[in-house]
Amino acid sequence: MSAPDRPSVTHAPAGGLPPAEPLDAFAAELRRLVRARFPLLAVQTAEESRVLAEIARVLGDRTLVFPPRQVHTWSTSQGFAALGRPGHPDTRPPHAALAAAGTLSAPSAVVMLDLHPWLGSPNTPPDTQLVRLLKDTVRTYREGSVPRTLILVSPVGYLPPELESLVTTVEFPLPTASQIRGLLDRMIEHNVGTGALTVDLGPQGAERLAEAARGLTAAEAENAFARAMVDDGRLTDDDVGQVWQEKRQIVARSGVLDVVRSTVRLSDVGGLGTLKTWLTKRNGAWLDDARAYGLPAPKGVLVTGVPGCGKSLTAKAMASAWSLPLLRLDIGRVFGGLVGASEANMRTALRTAEAVAPCVLWIDEIEKGFAAGASGSGDSGTSARVFGTFLTWMQEKTAPVFVMATANQIGLLPPEMLRKGRFDEIFFIDLPTDAERTVIFRLHLTARLAAGPALGALTVTDDLLARLVAATEGFSGAEIEQVVIAACFDAFAGRRELTEVDLLTEIERTVPLSVTQAEQIAALRAWADVRAVAATAAEDRAGYVTGEPGGAPQADLVQARGGRAMPG
Repeated sequence: MSAPDRPSVTHAPAGGLPPAEPLDAFAAELRRLVRARFPLLAVQTAEESRVLAEIARVLGDRTLVFPPRQVHTWSTSQGFAALGRPGHPDTRPPHAALAAAGTLSAPSAVVMLDLHPWLGSPNTPPDTQLVRLLKDTVRTYREGSVPRTLILVSPVGYLPPELESLVTTVEFPLPTASQIRGLLDRMIEHNVGTGALTVDLGPQGAERLAEAARGLTAAEAENAFARAMVDDGRLTDDDVGQVWQEKRQIVARSGVLDVVRSTVRLSDVGGLGTLKTWLTKRNGAWLDDARAYGLPAPKGVLVTGVPGCGKSLTAKAMASAWSLPLLRLDIGRVFGGLVGASEANMRTALRTAEAVAPCVLWIDEIEKGFAAGASGSGDSGTSARVFGTFLTWMQEKTAPVFVMATANQIGLLPPEMLRKGRFDEIFFIDLPTDAERTVIFRLHLTARLAAGPALGALTVTDDLLARLVAATEGFSGAEIEQVVIAACFDAFAGRRELTEVDLLTEIERTVPLSVTQAEQIAALRAWADVRAVAATAAEDRAGYVTGEPGGAPQADLVQARGGRAMPG
């Protein structure tokens, strides 16, 4: 069937998500509170259909709640009525709905949808008459002989102070992994049956798609799957990226996290064999196969080392290799001007990361945000509280959020962050070896020559690479990249053809960090020698001898490279 004649992809058949597992956390808590005759409950969620279905399922089952409750609903558009029936127009004002709710004589639950506009906000006073009616209704329900419950369902969690002591909040979770997988399976079955979809998924493809949609509401997950199916009428493993499009909206709304789009592959990172092997072995560790094997999801790694040697690049490459979204936490944006705002921002960031899990949470130069966290001096303890919130979350988190933290001055971090249990491992990235610089030069030269054919026909041979590597002892990966870029600018401004002379001339002009910060690098290596794992394998580091790029002596760096070998 040609593409124009292909039937349109449709969403899930009527019925939405499959039912939740019996007595999940929400159902069990709702059952307890209703049986205990709590008169006023609040549920913060935007998933009205799903929460109504759960309330009806629990309260209508006489084996769970006896006597069962008849569920009524109210909204400003439909008015007050029994669930599934049209409301009377006269009950559309909330005051009239509460009056009707007070007259119910049978065991009941009244679900009021979107009452929050009348309840005010931190900057807007509530409707005092409505608040008074709510308090009267609560008293009537509490003192009456007939069991009745009032449930407020709203996407906004604010309640006026007059009601705070009367309301019990019930957390309504996002769809479980099994519910999302059931929704995906139903969409696949339906659209394959109509001829609108061809499925070409690997053994774990459907599971990866379902895992990618965790943290989305039922409607958002359905939209994400429909988007993945509709582009070409095929569902493949590569469509995981389409699901992340929905998650990016969640991250953007947090205001603290950024989604980093990365196309960098692990093969684009020169060297760092030990680190890349460690990361590769943990790919997919958040899936069911790993859980069935008894493996916990990896917590994260802390990567330190010489600036410009690939720490940030590795974070981007790892997220691409794992097909996970990369979220960057900017510590500077966490700290707000209002009292309590910083702690709230950190909690929002962590909740958002868990909502879109599995994901990679990247914290670049973590020491700049948390160096003073242990003491919190000078800011009334705000830094200490934010730091404590993050540490507790690192220790207790169960969601598959892999933390990738980088640090240039790891000695500034408080010791409690470095102990085992916070991170799975601490890696040290040193200046690249001869073999690593060969790979780095090859990557950058090949990319530049492919992107700019006008640069000429410079051939990237082993002999050329050997000469460049010999001239750049002590250079970082970032410095090598800048050498290639600067040489291309020279060629562009002159004869337009890049030559070996351009590269060697730029090398001569460059004074690397290994010269300007020799003492700091030596101290960092000494720290990492017994506290971190070398990101480069021991056999690749063996025989390391420093040179004198640009004629600058580097005697201070003639020593064994830092970082212990990875055991096993």
